[in-house]
Amino acid sequence: MKLSQFKFKLPEEKIALHPVKYRDESRLMVVHKSTGQIEHVIFKDILNYFDDQDAFIFNDTKVFPARLYGNKEKTGARIEVFLLRELNEELRLWDVLVDPARKIRIGNKLYFGDDDSMVAEVIDNTTSRGRTLRFLYDGPHDEFKKALYALGEPPLPPFIRRPAEPEDTERFQTIYAKYEGAVTVPAAGLHFSRELMKRMEIKGINLAFITMHCGLGCFRDIDVEDLTKHKMDSEQMFIKSEACRIVNEAKDSGHKVCAVGTSVMRAIETATGTDGHLKEYEGWTNKFIFPPYDFVLPDAMVTNFHMPLSTMLMLVCSYGGYELVMDAYQEALKEDYRFGTYGDAMLILNK
Repeated sequence: MKLSQFKFKLPEEKIALHPVKYRDESRLMVVHKSTGQIEHVIFKDILNYFDDQDAFIFNDTKVFPARLYGNKEKTGARIEVFLLRELNEELRLWDVLVDPARKIRIGNKLYFGDDDSMVAEVIDNTTSRGRTLRFLYDGPHDEFKKALYALGEPPLPPFIRRPAEPEDTERFQTIYAKYEGAVTVPAAGLHFSRELMKRMEIKGINLAFITMHCGLGCFRDIDVEDLTKHKMDSEQMFIKSEACRIVNEAKDSGHKVCAVGTSVMRAIETATGTDGHLKEYEGWTNKFIFPPYDFVLPDAMVTNFHMPLSTMLMLVCSYGGYELVMDAYQEALKEDYRFGTYGDAMLILNK
C-alpha cells in the first residue's frame, strides 16, 4: 500500500491536549471485524467483551522525563535536549537529540538547572540532530540519574501543543509501568485504572506483561510513498516465560488474546513462532506492520485514535482491515472522539 492512502483530515481541535479526569472513563469505540458493526461505549465497559480465562497483554515499559532545557556555554542560547538512551553508565554517556542542532558542535558544553549544576559536553555527532553527550558529574550513578531526571519533564508528543504540566508526570505513564526505558508512553494502556484491572482479575481474565521500550520512531515522518521502503527505528524488547505461559495457555484453550496497543502488537508479532505460540525474547525489533499482513496470535486489540500517515494507523488498518478502520475513523470524527495519546480508545474484535 501507499503512504497517501493513510491520509485523512484531522482538525486540530480533535486532538486531545489533556487526559479525561478518570482513566477508564474515556470513550471506547468497539469495532466488530466479522460484521462491521460499530458500538460506542465507555472504556470500563470493555469487560463486557471478555470472559474468564481470556488474556490481555500489556507493555510495562516506564517513561522517563526525557526532555531537558539547557543553555549553551558563552552564548547562553536555550537548547532543548531530548534524552534517548544511556550508552555507558560509568562514563555518563547519553545518546540525545538537540534542537536547534546547527548551534551544537563537538566540544560545546551545555548547562542545565537554575544554578547550572548539571554540565554536559558534546563528544560526537550521530545524526543531523543526534549527539553523544558526556555528563560531567561526580557521585554515584543512582544520584546522577536522580539529579538528571529532576531536571527533565514528561516527553509529550509533538501534536500535544502545550508545555508539560505537573499532572503529566502521573498521567503520561501507565499505572503498571515498571521497567524504565521509554521516551513515549504506550498510549492504549493509559485507559486502564487500578479499579478496572482489579475487576478484570475478579472476572478471571489473565494479565500478561511484556516490555517494549517505545522510542521516537513511531512519530517520525515517513518520507517514501512506497511503504516497503520505509525503515522503522529499532526498539528494545523483553518477553519472559511467564507472559508466554499465560498467552499460550489462553490460545491453546480457545480463549481470546487481546493485545493492548501497537507496541504490544509489534512485539508479539516479532516473537511468535511458526507454531502460533509466543516465545521468550530478549533483543531488538524494527518490525514495521502495514497492510496486507496476517496476524497469528491476537484475537482483539485495544488502541487509540492515531495521527494521519502514522505507522500506528497503518498497523491498526492491518489488523482491522483498511476500509473498516478508515470508515471507523470517519465515524470517530463525526461522533467527536478525541484523537492522540490522551484521546479515546478503539477495541477491535476479530471474532
